[in-house]
Formats: sequence, C-alpha cells, structure tokens
Amino acid sequence: MKNEYDNEVFFAEYAKMPRSKEGLSAAGEWHQLKFLFPPLEGKEVLDLGCGYGWHCKFSAAKGAKQVLGIDISQKMIGEAKIRNEERQIEYRVCSIEEYDYPENSWDLVVSNLALHYIENLEWVFQRVYKTLRTKGVFLFNIEHPVFTAGIGQDWIYHKDGKPKYWPVDDYFIPGVRKTRFLGCEVVKQHHTLTQIAMGLLRNGFEIETMEEAVPPVEMMDIPGMEDELRRPMMLLVRAKVKKR
Repeated sequence: MKNEYDNEVFFAEYAKMPRSKEGLSAAGEWHQLKFLFPPLEGKEVLDLGCGYGWHCKFSAAKGAKQVLGIDISQKMIGEAKIRNEERQIEYRVCSIEEYDYPENSWDLVVSNLALHYIENLEWVFQRVYKTLRTKGVFLFNIEHPVFTAGIGQDWIYHKDGKPKYWPVDDYFIPGVRKTRFLGCEVVKQHHTLTQIAMGLLRNGFEIETMEEAVPPVEMMDIPGMEDELRRPMMLLVRAKVKKR
C-alpha cells in the first residue's frame, strides 16, 4: 500500500477537509454508518486505517473497553493522538497488510475509506475473519466500484465547467487506478461489487447490510453536493462472522 498521507503537501490539504476539521459530523456517510455499529459496551475494537482516530473515539465513547487504531501514516497517527486520545485507545503506525491479526481477538473490526488502497482485498477478508470472535462484526466503508471505475475518478464537464456525466470504463478489470486528489497523484485499487460481496461470502462472513452512501439533506447546500446524488461514491458494508 503506497502511503500518500505522509506527503507534506497532501497532508496539509487533507487537514483542510471538513471531515478532518470537524470530525464525524462533517462526513457525508456518517448519518448512515453510525447506525451500523453494533453495541460496543465492554467490547474490543480494531480500526484498520484509523486516520485521525474519529471512529476509535466514537467506539470508546460507546463503551468499548479496548480500541486499537492502526494506520500506515505517521502523520495520521500523530494527529489521532492529539485529537482523539482516550485511555482505552492505542494508536500504532502499521499498515493493514503488516498487522498480524491475532486469532479470535476482536469483537468489531472497522475500516473507513482505507480498503480501496488494498490490492488483495480477499487476503484482508481472510485475516479479518481470523481475528474476529464468533459473531464478531466487520464494518467497512469503501469507495464504490462505480466511483473507482471512473476515468480519472472525475466528471466529464460541460464547457461552462458544470459536471456533464461520470464516465465508467474497464469496470471488470480490477487493479490500479491513478487519480489526482488534493493536488497529488494518488494510487488506488479498483474492486468490483462481485469481488467485494463474494469475497466476504467465500471467507465465512454473512452480509447483514450493504448500503450506498447518500449525502444527508442538511448537506445539500454545500457546493457540489447535489452532484453526489448522480452516482454512488461510497459503499457501506456490515458483515458478521457465522457461528464457527
């Protein structure tokens, strides 16, 4: 997994985003994602790609007794320790691929907007299944396959600069997608909906919820937000470990 988040220019621009400055309330998917969390009182939570640690803090506030947030970016972990430190939370600089996934150790594994950087998604599903306890929950938000299959992950524009349509190509060819994001070249991995859903089912999960993120009404006055209703950007998935 390439780490753009320790790039000085990229990180400075990321810090300006509303979700970076204001937290979960400024994330367009939060009004849906928060209801997919299971009860966390006394539970143990692993956050893959924790970023600033917003979901770690939320889990601690909901009663989790232990939370581990890992992220490949030293800058992200440094910010998490400043903004969202709690006695139950440990933050660790570690990539999703490098983590050891101890067997039968967590009640919830959560990942928000990190898995579309992973090439071998099914490998992650296998490790998450291993590390979850029986009836454990895997909750993640990943960029939607329609979004990652977008050419350059950008609109085709009218001459007046307004978005005309969202182009999709090579949908069934998974793999590297390069795009410009926050002034830098960012490398992502495109996965089809079949890969995501069947990857979970093949590895022992029961899919409980699969939702496409839709911006809330109260954000519709933000410039460009209405265009987010024209194609899906994020896919929210909650899966449960079947009884072993």
